Amino acid sequence: MAHATGTEPEKPDGTANQAASEAATWDQVASIRGAAERLGRLHRARGAKAAYELIDNCYKTHSLASTYGEGFEACIAQDYLETRTLIQVYSRMPPEALHKLGVPSPQELADSMGQRISAAFQRYKKSQAYADEVRRLVDTHGAPVFFAIVFPEAVKAIEDKKAKEKK
Repeated sequence: MAHATGTEPEKPDGTANQAASEAATWDQVASIRGAAERLGRLHRARGAKAAYELIDNCYKTHSLASTYGEGFEACIAQDYLETRTLIQVYSRMPPEALHKLGVPSPQELADSMGQRISAAFQRYKKSQAYADEVRRLVDTHGAPVFFAIVFPEAVKAIEDKKAKEKK
């Protein structure tokens, strides 16, 4: 059987060819790290509301493109980082406190993010495998950058704890 990328055998369902055709033409790691840094600095300076305004404007701007690109993927990465962070914070709060503050529940946040990101990938006909790889890259390369900027004290405490455990 022919090889789609030179290293991946073509599968009966054609997924090797699909993966090769979906490959990003930009440095995804650098792009995701940059998106995480921009979002982290904004969140740290102006809060979650400003971060969501950035994400909303990002989607509006980059979804005008006829093809999937680096800018649109940065929107997805930022959406994932911001929402995942709020889910973690809000999950530590009692539901009554969330209601009093007028903020969504962690489940509502997760559901709305899932719908936005799914729609984003579907818009450009990206596969689940591609979406999973973007999520992995954001978790591996974007999250540490974002958390170090937004929660520097917590990151330092974790690093200090790890250093003490090594001794």
